[in-house]
Amino acid sequence: MPADERFAVRRESARASVPRPLTAAPAPAGVPLPPGLALRGRLATGARRPETPRGSGRGGSGSRTPRSGGGGGPRRAYERARRAWDRPLTAYYVILGSSLLITVLGLVMVYSASMIKALDISKPATYFFGKQFLAAVIGGGLMLIAARMPVKLHRGLAYPILMVTVFLMVLVQVPGIGMSVNGNQNWLYLGGPFQLQPSEFGKLALILWGADLLARKQDKRLLTQWKHMLVPLVPVAFMLLGLIMLGGDMGTAIILTAILFGLLWLAGAPTRLFAGVLGFAAVLAFLLIRTSPNRMSRLACMGVSEPDPEGGCWQAAHGIYALASGGWFGSGLGASVEKWGQLPEPHTDFIFAITGEELGLAGTLSVLALFAALGYAGIRVAGRTEDPFVRYAAGGVTTWITAQAVINIGAVLGLLPIAGVPLPLFSYGGSALLPTMFAVGLMIAFAREDPAAKTALAMRKPGVRWKTMRRRVKKRSSGER
Repeated sequence: MPADERFAVRRESARASVPRPLTAAPAPAGVPLPPGLALRGRLATGARRPETPRGSGRGGSGSRTPRSGGGGGPRRAYERARRAWDRPLTAYYVILGSSLLITVLGLVMVYSASMIKALDISKPATYFFGKQFLAAVIGGGLMLIAARMPVKLHRGLAYPILMVTVFLMVLVQVPGIGMSVNGNQNWLYLGGPFQLQPSEFGKLALILWGADLLARKQDKRLLTQWKHMLVPLVPVAFMLLGLIMLGGDMGTAIILTAILFGLLWLAGAPTRLFAGVLGFAAVLAFLLIRTSPNRMSRLACMGVSEPDPEGGCWQAAHGIYALASGGWFGSGLGASVEKWGQLPEPHTDFIFAITGEELGLAGTLSVLALFAALGYAGIRVAGRTEDPFVRYAAGGVTTWITAQAVINIGAVLGLLPIAGVPLPLFSYGGSALLPTMFAVGLMIAFAREDPAAKTALAMRKPGVRWKTMRRRVKKRSSGER
């Protein structure tokens, strides 16, 4: 056979030995093919995959969804802020930081607002500031002690603090022992320039004692009965209110009533019971205001924009003047005009007006933001705990601080009657500052008692962190490098 014929026969035999690709048999109508068989069928028939446009693969721009202009940034920032707020130690740091900032800013404003008043009574310009600074140092020590005390010790102090406070409030009404300031018989003379207002400690006493009482009744499942919810909480609260009203201090009585309502609300008082107590308190307040010309004049000064021709509403009107003249950023620290004798009590009840005049809207909004942060952190502590005492006490302290701040600022703005209560942690007054800082320390202790916060604080200790790192490192054999 010639060579050409032999080559052709070999080529045909080689082609016959090559296996042909499997082809998928045509499926009946309506019956889908299995994925693998369908793929083999497409390869056998020579079907080609659609070409992918250039740039549409990884790293290309074709497959990416176009972002909206700047939409991802705010959302990402919101998610970060939400995760940061949900951390275990957030409430602890917010309570500590906001309370210290309010106290420090209050010291600055007390010095600025009280200089002219001190010089007017022939005292050094730092007279009121020195007393407030001393009270802040003592209050800082009380806050530190309260923050380090366990919850059981706070509960143990509830009854002693209540009995001592009631005893001091009774002493105020004894002639020759109690003192009258601005028409209110609610002060005790301690010697030198120092005085004490026991009614300020009555707020703290009612919170601790009421929280302990409600917690014990909740453990025994007695709060479902209205008599156990009201007795003896409401009678003791009304006893404190009676001792306060004997001295004529309507503002402190309002704060104490707000604390009582806050405790009843946290205890789950029914709407009818809550409305009944609220209605009785409203009727009693109306009678007390109606029978006092001084309180009626304060009520008539709500919303005024200029003083009465006979001299009435002078303080309310000049408080509005101070706020209006501040503008956006104020006239400057120490440059207030109203504190030169125009505005009475510029460093106590109306220190917020001087803040608005010297620091402007930016300064007043900063103060409001700090109080809002403190209140929200207190609500978080009360809402996340499983201990009923912690929930009632934290809720009571939050009600106390926020209600007093709202009443004071509302009076300066002309939205509420002038109640004569200081701005918590901010206004001048050691008797108000000491129990308030102790109450802040109480909330810090409650924030530290959270199990997640305990773990996070323990991890921050150098010894615990070193031991944790050593446990994570695997032990190596002696010959391993």
